[in-house]
Amino acid sequence: MRNVKWLSFLIIALVFVFAACNNDNATKDPEEAQSKNTEGNTNQQADDSNKKEENQADGEIAYDPPSMEDLDPKNPMTEYIEYGQKVFHETDTVLDDYVGNQLSCSSCHADAGLSRSSSMVGVTTQFPQYRPREGVVFTLEDRINGCMVRSMNGKMIPEDSKEMRAMMSYLTYISNGIEVGAELPWRMLNTMKEIPLPSIANGEKLYTEKSCVACHGQNGEGKGASIGPALWGDNSFNDGAGMNRMSKIAGYIQNNMPPNGGTLTDQEAADLAAYILSHERPVWEGHDKDWPKGGRPTDIITKDRREKIREGTFDWTEIDNVVQPD
Repeated sequence: MRNVKWLSFLIIALVFVFAACNNDNATKDPEEAQSKNTEGNTNQQADDSNKKEENQADGEIAYDPPSMEDLDPKNPMTEYIEYGQKVFHETDTVLDDYVGNQLSCSSCHADAGLSRSSSMVGVTTQFPQYRPREGVVFTLEDRINGCMVRSMNGKMIPEDSKEMRAMMSYLTYISNGIEVGAELPWRMLNTMKEIPLPSIANGEKLYTEKSCVACHGQNGEGKGASIGPALWGDNSFNDGAGMNRMSKIAGYIQNNMPPNGGTLTDQEAADLAAYILSHERPVWEGHDKDWPKGGRPTDIITKDRREKIREGTFDWTEIDNVVQPD
């Protein structure tokens, strides 16, 4: 009988000890205990995870770049991010020693790269990447400098300069929350895979009818890097830029012009592209070094082609993806 009493007492004591231990663990670090979910993640991590799941529920990443208004003025990164946006939007004035025309990054990537039609959101997640045109792997800094010497017809920015660091900080900020290597549905949309046989005469007519002159000037001289950039002449991109390819400029025009795009037919976009590229522009001296491993596109409009287009003697069948009318 005595043994039974002792056994009962022992069981009761163990129950109290077990409960006390659990209580102690629960109150030991209340913030940590309350911030953990059942999978061991913090509530913030869980919220972020839920947002990603919602964004990707339909199979696409949501277009939701962070706001510049959310930057913390006390964070030392903020100065660089804000300056990077300024460099991106006002490249021709902030980097006037490096830019050889009157274009800015926003000339092609509107609203400092935030406009969805030619967005830079997520760009930092896509590099390094192999570049067939150069035949090597490019970092994002390499890619920026590629634009500097081609689209800006200027000089490379030193990678250790404040301006390059700032641009990288800005582009990284607006890419926040996107996983490395993610497929971005808003990226690489400015290509016309099949180009209708262009008409320069109709392109010239459309240039006035579609009010291109209002922003880009009667002679393509432009009215401001971010308002209406120069489309040809000394203040425009050189003929080594991607925009000097028929498939790229026709796709860009259709996707972005008039602002927000979507109103021009394939034929109208092709006609305007051909008209624009028929005019003279700075010559890229490195054509012979591009595509060193082969695969050179057939739609690059070089100086001799521009002359033939204006003369009406260019054979458009030299461009593989120009489609002949039925």
